[in-house]
Amino acid sequence: MIEYDDCVKPLWLSFLVIGLFLLVPASRTSIAHRQGKLVRYEDSRVSMGCAYTIVIYGDDAQRLTRIVSAAFDEIDRIDRLMSHYKPDSSLSRLNRDGSGGPVKVEAELFDFIEEALRYSRESEGAFDITVGPLMKAWGFFGGEGRVPETTEISELRSRVGYQHLILNADEKTIRFDRPGVELDLGGIAKGYAVDRVVSLLKRHKIADALISACGSTLYGMGAPPDSEGWEVKIRNPVDASKVALTVSLKDQALSVSGSDEKFFEIGGVRYAHIMNPRTGRPVENMLSVAVLTESGTAGDALDNVFYVQGVEQGRELLKRLPPTEVFFFLPERGKRWKIVRLKN
Repeated sequence: MIEYDDCVKPLWLSFLVIGLFLLVPASRTSIAHRQGKLVRYEDSRVSMGCAYTIVIYGDDAQRLTRIVSAAFDEIDRIDRLMSHYKPDSSLSRLNRDGSGGPVKVEAELFDFIEEALRYSRESEGAFDITVGPLMKAWGFFGGEGRVPETTEISELRSRVGYQHLILNADEKTIRFDRPGVELDLGGIAKGYAVDRVVSLLKRHKIADALISACGSTLYGMGAPPDSEGWEVKIRNPVDASKVALTVSLKDQALSVSGSDEKFFEIGGVRYAHIMNPRTGRPVENMLSVAVLTESGTAGDALDNVFYVQGVEQGRELLKRLPPTEVFFFLPERGKRWKIVRLKN
């Protein structure tokens, strides 16, 4: 256990990549320059509602430009498939029609939902892609925050739960067992997009790259020149001007969930957007969770799981996972905070 005495304001994520690496959420930038025999190319594009940034090394600047453009196009394709905001996406069609009977979906979307349900089962519902109705009720989808009545939460919970999804693997169909069920893949789709980019870069024989989804899910392939990994700095959970800890990524993903990503305050109480599907209420007494693991998809699911489960339950889950490292950023009395680190 590592304890810190600094007082502050919830976690966010920033990172430096050897030189200076900045995310510019609202604009697109591209930078290419030669480092020795290698060219370093960096570009950003807004997709899935936030900025994706890719830093890549190779020996041909024009080739790197084409590869990165193809990677962003792949992210856009996933957004068109899995967005619950786009009315013409396959996921939106499933949400509209799934209560009326089996809906045939693309094999890719079926397999992805099947994997998401595996995380739900293994975490006993701490991660759940059916949590959308609760998020809406608490005002986290484009509205102002509100605290629902207990009776409303109880009614909504009857429509939330991965058990309400009926999958047919042979037909690639999905249906809901009751009206009002709705899927939201936002808690895991960005990590999947990162993994798809990693696969694309590997097909193009790229060995060294850093992919960032919105600054909260990253994957480091190989390492920059003269380095052993991609240096990533995680901000202090209560003072964004300070660094809480630094990790090095080499063929590894980092995912972070923080209570300051989206929240509201009523009556002096802060309600963060990370929902406990089992209680129907936002998680309390957690500042942030950072997970180092094998893939962006796993990291995106697990940072939510550990955020909901907390340290002790998380310790038991960790025994059943591939190599994974978790940092819990916890509040302390007297404006203190601490990190609890778990590793299997």
